[in-house]
Amino acid sequence: MKLSENKQKILIVDDSAMNRDMLIDMLEDDFEIFEACNGAEAMQAVHNYGTDLDLMLLDIVMPEIDGFEVLAMMKASKVLEEIPVIMISSENQPSNIERAYEMGVTDYINRPFNISIVRRRVMNTLNLHAKQKKLNQIITNLVYEKEKNNSMMINILSHIVEFRNGESGLHVLHVSSITNLLLQHLIEKTDKYHLTQSDISLITIASALHDVGKISIPGSILNKPGKLTSEEFEKMKTHTVMGESLLKEIPIYQNEPLVKIAREICRWHHERYDGRGYPDGLKGEEIPISAQVISVADVYDALTSERCYKKAFSHEKALNMILNGECGKFSDLLLECLQEAHKEIIEELDVQSTVEFHEKNLQNLVGEFTQFYEFEGLIQPLKEMLLEQQKTKFYAATAEELQFDYDKRTSVVGISKWGSKLLGLNTTLYYAQERYSQFMEDSCYQQIKALFLSTTPRNPDVETDIKITIKGQLYCGRLVAEVLWSDDEKPEYLGAVGKVIHLSECTE
Repeated sequence: MKLSENKQKILIVDDSAMNRDMLIDMLEDDFEIFEACNGAEAMQAVHNYGTDLDLMLLDIVMPEIDGFEVLAMMKASKVLEEIPVIMISSENQPSNIERAYEMGVTDYINRPFNISIVRRRVMNTLNLHAKQKKLNQIITNLVYEKEKNNSMMINILSHIVEFRNGESGLHVLHVSSITNLLLQHLIEKTDKYHLTQSDISLITIASALHDVGKISIPGSILNKPGKLTSEEFEKMKTHTVMGESLLKEIPIYQNEPLVKIAREICRWHHERYDGRGYPDGLKGEEIPISAQVISVADVYDALTSERCYKKAFSHEKALNMILNGECGKFSDLLLECLQEAHKEIIEELDVQSTVEFHEKNLQNLVGEFTQFYEFEGLIQPLKEMLLEQQKTKFYAATAEELQFDYDKRTSVVGISKWGSKLLGLNTTLYYAQERYSQFMEDSCYQQIKALFLSTTPRNPDVETDIKITIKGQLYCGRLVAEVLWSDDEKPEYLGAVGKVIHLSECTE
C-alpha cells in the first residue's frame, strides 16, 4: 500500500472495533488512519510501514500480544525511538501507567475519554515529535560531515605512513575493509565480545592507524628490498610501542574510545594467540579483540600484496598459509570468520585495486608532516580530529536515510549503512559512475550530473525528482544535495553530499 505524503499517519491498535471506530471518527479528517486489532497485527504494520508511521495509539489488554509486549518489541528493535506511542486504555491502575511511561510511551490517556482532549494530546505529541525529528536531522547531517572529516584525517595520516613505507597506499584501505567484514561475521557467530555497530565503526576507523608508529622507523629499514638483519628487525618491531607512545602524547583525550582502541591496536596488532608475538607476548584473550582482528587483516593483506621484498600471493594461497599457522597462531573463531568472509574479501579488494592514489600529492604531505622530528606535525591534526570526535560523539546515531557522499576526484561514492542495505550495495562504491546502472537509469544519472555541474559556489543546492530501482521495484523520490566546490580563485567542482527522501513505489 502506498502511503499518502500529505497527511500524518496514525496506527490505532485495539481489539475493540467500537473503540477503534470512535478514535477514527475523531481523527480521520486530519490524519491518515491505519488499524490493527491486536499486537501481532500492530507489529506487522510497523514492519510494513516503518517510520512512515507518525504515531501509534495503543491499547494494553489485547489477545495474542498485549500492549506492553508491543512496547517491548518496539523498544528492542529501536523503532520506539522513531514512532511515538500514546497508550489509550481503561486500565488506569497507577502501576500500569508507571510501567507504560517506563517502557517509553509519550503519553497515557484513560478511557472514557474526551474527544477534544484526545485530539489536543495527539496534536501535541505529533508536534513535539516533528520538532525532535527536525533537530535529529540537523544533528545527523552535522555528524555525517564531521565523521567524514575525521575519517579523512586519519586516512591522510595513515597513507603518509604507507608512502614512506614504499607501499601502494591501498594497505590502509584493505585492512579497514577486511577488519569490518571480519567483525560483521564475528558478531553473527558470538556475542562474547559485546560488540555494537558503534564499536565496529570505531575499530574500523582506528585500524587505519595500526602502523602509524612506522613514521619513526628509518626509510632504509622500511624500504629495504632484502631480508632485515636481526638488529634491523628489532628496530622495525618498535613501531608498535612507538605508535602507542605517539597517541599517548595527546593526554587530554586518553578517555576517548577512539584513542583507547587506536592505542591497543598500535601496540598489540603483532601479538599472536599462542603468546609468540610482540611486543609483550600476550596470549589468547589477553589480546584485545580489536588488535586480534587487525592482526588477521594485516597479515592477509601483506600476503596478497606485492612488497619491495616479496611478490604477492594469491588469495587462496594466503588463506591456506594463515589457516596452516605459517603466519602465527590466531583464534579459531577468527579463522572461521576469515573462511566465511573470504569471498567477500576477495570481491572487496579486487574492486579497491582499481583505485588510483595520487602519490605525488601525498608525498608532499609526507614532507610537511615528517619535517617535525618530534611528531608535532602529526600530533596537531590528531588533536583536531579527536576534538571533533569528542564534540559529536553524543549525537552519533544511525539515521534510516539513503545518504550519499560523492568525491569527483576519486569517483568514489559513500553510502550510509541504512542506504547501502536498502540498495544491496557496499557502503563504498569505487568508480561509481560505472556502477550506477544497477539502480538508476542513464537518463536519470545524466540529469543529476547536469544539475550538479550547473551549480556554483554561491548557489550549490540541488533538488530534483529521481527514480531508483530497489530489489527490482521502481521507486520515486526526491534528491536533495549540496554540490561541493573548492575555495580557489577558479573554483573546482569536487563532488556532492546529499540524501534521497520521500521514497515510495512509483505509480506510473
